[in-house]
Amino acid sequence: MNWFNTITILVVAYLAVFAQATINEFRHLLGVQLDLIPSLVVYAALSGGVLNFTIVAMCGGLWMDSLSANPLGVSLLPLFLVGLVIHQFRELILRQQPFAQFILGAGATAAAPLLTLVLLMNTQVQPLLGWFSLWQWIAMSVIGGAVTPLWFFAFEHIGETFSYRPLNETSFRSDRQIKRGR
Repeated sequence: MNWFNTITILVVAYLAVFAQATINEFRHLLGVQLDLIPSLVVYAALSGGVLNFTIVAMCGGLWMDSLSANPLGVSLLPLFLVGLVIHQFRELILRQQPFAQFILGAGATAAAPLLTLVLLMNTQVQPLLGWFSLWQWIAMSVIGGAVTPLWFFAFEHIGETFSYRPLNETSFRSDRQIKRGR
């Protein structure tokens, strides 16, 4: 596991939760609160191992719940399940294609609130639901899908910036025989 990548994703997750809690322009303009953590879980599930997206789902879910009206920990299971499904089928996914990244991000951003709603319906909490909730769910899914290719682009450039470049091959062939002596 690349710990630099995991720590970078966690720092970005923390900043994303902070940004979605403090930046209110989308909420005032569209009536939708940003949800960036499911799209970040998509990136973590496609770029790392099980531990990578599990840590992102746990920390991101707890940070989101601590700043929302949700009970603490209710977002953990939906984020983990989204990451687990994507990680299970990652060999079949066109990871480098922005359209596939958009679809995965939109699907994850749509699935996580629905799974959270199912969990909330089974508790004593009564979520506020109405016809406007459908608009919020669709707009949040599209925004989450649009942000997902940006995660791939940003983390690729962060990785290129802070990691070393491999040495170029030498001009000698590896199957060349060197005769020494007389």
